[in-house]
Amino acid sequence: MSTELTSIPEEQAIYDWNELEHNAPVFRDNIELCDETLRDGIQSPSVVDPPIETKLELVDLMDKLGITIANIGLPGAGPRAVEDVTTIAKYIRDNKLSLKANTAARTVVRDIEPVVSIQQEVGIPIAAYCFLGTSPLRLYAEGWDVDFLLRQSEKALKFGIDEGLEVAFVTEDTIRSSPKALEPLFRNAINLGVRRLVLCDTVGHATPDGIKNLVDWTREIIKDSGEDVKIDWHGHNDRGLGLANALFAAEYGCDRIHGTALGVGERVGNVSLDQLILNLKLMGAWKNDVSHLVQYTRLVGESTRVEIPVNYPLSGRDAFRTATGVHAAAVIKAIKTGDEHLADIIYSGVPAGWFGREQEIEIGHQSGLSNIKYWLYKRKIDATDELIENIFTKAKAANRTLRDDEVLDIIKRHEA
Repeated sequence: MSTELTSIPEEQAIYDWNELEHNAPVFRDNIELCDETLRDGIQSPSVVDPPIETKLELVDLMDKLGITIANIGLPGAGPRAVEDVTTIAKYIRDNKLSLKANTAARTVVRDIEPVVSIQQEVGIPIAAYCFLGTSPLRLYAEGWDVDFLLRQSEKALKFGIDEGLEVAFVTEDTIRSSPKALEPLFRNAINLGVRRLVLCDTVGHATPDGIKNLVDWTREIIKDSGEDVKIDWHGHNDRGLGLANALFAAEYGCDRIHGTALGVGERVGNVSLDQLILNLKLMGAWKNDVSHLVQYTRLVGESTRVEIPVNYPLSGRDAFRTATGVHAAAVIKAIKTGDEHLADIIYSGVPAGWFGREQEIEIGHQSGLSNIKYWLYKRKIDATDELIENIFTKAKAANRTLRDDEVLDIIKRHEA
């Protein structure tokens, strides 16, 4: 694991049970990520659709993070969506970003037509991710059958391909769809020229075993076709398995994994893309710069009005914050060794410094004297025994962590 220390003897370094019996890398070298924040993410009934200026800022951060492709909207939804998609596509073009663009579309010609028009106007490739409900539940509710799905998909997919689009075929609720429906649909799409199949866990039903079964089965269909067809994984988090499922999907051979910042999306949301990047980085599978990841996540939170929980990984207020005496004492001792990386991971599974953050030691009712001494040292405040004892007494009388302004007030009163 890439967090292993190099400045201390090997026998004292991290023993990583995660890597036991791994004789080769878990993931391929070229995992791709698709950012669905600006499309699937803003479908959440609780979020605010950010202004176009913020969307452009987010697109810029996606590019800096090395995200492969972004879903920049659903132009079939109406004029405003067309305008936003066009503006974002022009921004990607004019700023020569490495980030690619795709849009969502129902598998009907009238949804794909505006994608064709935007691609022709802007002059950069825009992939059309065409989605179609395929689960038995959806077929029953709609009164559809497999023959209808074949006719519907053939007409729409052929239109997009003939018009020069890269077309991905998205089967909604794939994880609950029958092979009797999926096999003819997949084979027909591949015969038409589709080179990307998107497997979806639209309602968060999947477990890792289900993903492996589905991916293995899909890869056999592709192998039998003789074509070079890629597989995407698009998952939701209804059972709380979204992130774990995404990692397993990547391990089982999916080429591109979808997610949204903060996991925003329908119901309880999608795979958290920022947490996915965090884990891929820790597992040595993400070589791109991650120094903008916290900025990106917080901008999404601010612009969509989604409050980031204090205990949210990496970007949450408490992610690297402790007021516990035992933890703080260990961190302080690590700092005194001069090894910053040791201090960063002795009580943290995530090195804060990699992501532009640092370990924070606070003062509260569970703190020891070392907390107070370090707090004063960091702020270049003279730590007399009397002042330390004064703060310690106030902290032990409290029932929570003291705010900085409260500690400063104690110091002010002491000096007075």
